Amino acid sequence: MSELKSRTANTLKWNTIDRVATQVLYGLSGIVLAILVSKEDFGLVGVLGVFQAFAILFVDSGFGSALLQKKDPDNDDYSTVFWFNLGVSIAVYAILYLCAPLIADFFNAPPLKEMSRVMFLTFVLTGLGIVQTNRLMKRMDVKQIAIADLFALSVSACLGIALAIAGFGAWAIVWQSVALAALKSGWLWATGNWTPKAVFSRRSLRDIRHIGVSVFISQFFNTLFLNIYQFVIGKWYSLPQLANYNQADKWSKMGSASLSQILTSSFVPLLARVQDDISTYHRYMQRIDRFTALLAFPALTIIAACGGSIFHFLFGTKWDAAIPLFQILCIRGIGTVFISLYSNFMMALGHGRQIVIVEVVKDAATAIALLATVFTMNLQTIVWGQLVATAATWMIAGVIASRSTGYRLRQLTGDMLPFIAAAFIGALAIWFVPTPHGNISHWLNLTSLAALCIQTVAGLAATLTILAILRVPELPEAFEYIKKKRQAH
Repeated sequence: MSELKSRTANTLKWNTIDRVATQVLYGLSGIVLAILVSKEDFGLVGVLGVFQAFAILFVDSGFGSALLQKKDPDNDDYSTVFWFNLGVSIAVYAILYLCAPLIADFFNAPPLKEMSRVMFLTFVLTGLGIVQTNRLMKRMDVKQIAIADLFALSVSACLGIALAIAGFGAWAIVWQSVALAALKSGWLWATGNWTPKAVFSRRSLRDIRHIGVSVFISQFFNTLFLNIYQFVIGKWYSLPQLANYNQADKWSKMGSASLSQILTSSFVPLLARVQDDISTYHRYMQRIDRFTALLAFPALTIIAACGGSIFHFLFGTKWDAAIPLFQILCIRGIGTVFISLYSNFMMALGHGRQIVIVEVVKDAATAIALLATVFTMNLQTIVWGQLVATAATWMIAGVIASRSTGYRLRQLTGDMLPFIAAAFIGALAIWFVPTPHGNISHWLNLTSLAALCIQTVAGLAATLTILAILRVPELPEAFEYIKKKRQAH
């Protein structure tokens, strides 16, 4: 078990390095592009993102996630899933290629015809690296994934920025996306030491079909309702409004999506290894639940509270309309992280049906919220609806996860209470820090950068103080882990 613990810690370390470095690079290129590219061009790319998300979903079809859950997948399993993914990706691309004129006509945007045919190459290229990625994740060896991400992001970011400076507009983002997918998959193939066998096993598909289909259905509806807002706003609102929403959504997800990815790739393989020992499984569930709360509540709350200073420092006033949307979506992201975590708890035990139920609940809540808010023609109202829907889903998902895993609901919710309290106090501390648009800050002559730094320090200090007062054990454990790593180097 000590070896497993060490491998888990190493996996977590590299996943964290990967996500932090990835978000830094992604963020830097995003900042430059947000300044150089017009809102209309961002809106065009946002429309394509809806179709691209569905295409990637169909390419994987849930079988990549099923390989993570399977205890000991063999080479036939990996090869079969690879060939299946490749066949589906070619078929889906052909369909979307032919539908490109219809997409352009539906959104009354002629440039989308040629733009979509290039942009949709990304899901084919991404599909080529799915099995390579899953093999490394299953072995809890994510170092090469991190390196692939850093290499691909660095090169593609430089390309996108160069094209934006040259005046390519939306095409700069399109070619950046294509280059990113191609470079990452290419690196994984060059370094992964695996090539598929010329085999397609029905047994392999049959063995993972149950969890694969369940995950696919869950991810299908998840993708549908995550992107339905872009679709609706792109069709019935304006492209600049869609761009504002996409900017808020993109930057808010940099925190929540990163946390979900780190937790899934780090802990699902671990949980799958102890799925036959329920007492050990529950112990790991508790540790993971509390560790997630330690990261999610303070981080996303502080980011939301600092939202105005973040946007003003990065973009000036160009994206001011996106700031309140960003703040609401950051808080919503906390619920998204925990819903994903509860699904991972159930997936590691093979409870595919319960995962689908959670997704149905989430999508029903999202649909009700959208219908209740979309005709207000107010983006803030729509986003508040998302927050309420996510909160309702979070509560119901907790009940389902508790019943499915046997882990008491009272314990599941109790694990996060000290972290909620600490995050709330941290947000209050930030609220009292003056910003460049207030009377006090004007008198103090604070810049956006100065306000952001002071807010961040105040929020972190208040949060850590409360956690220390409450004697949360995860806090000294985290400091001890960091101390050991520094001594080791």
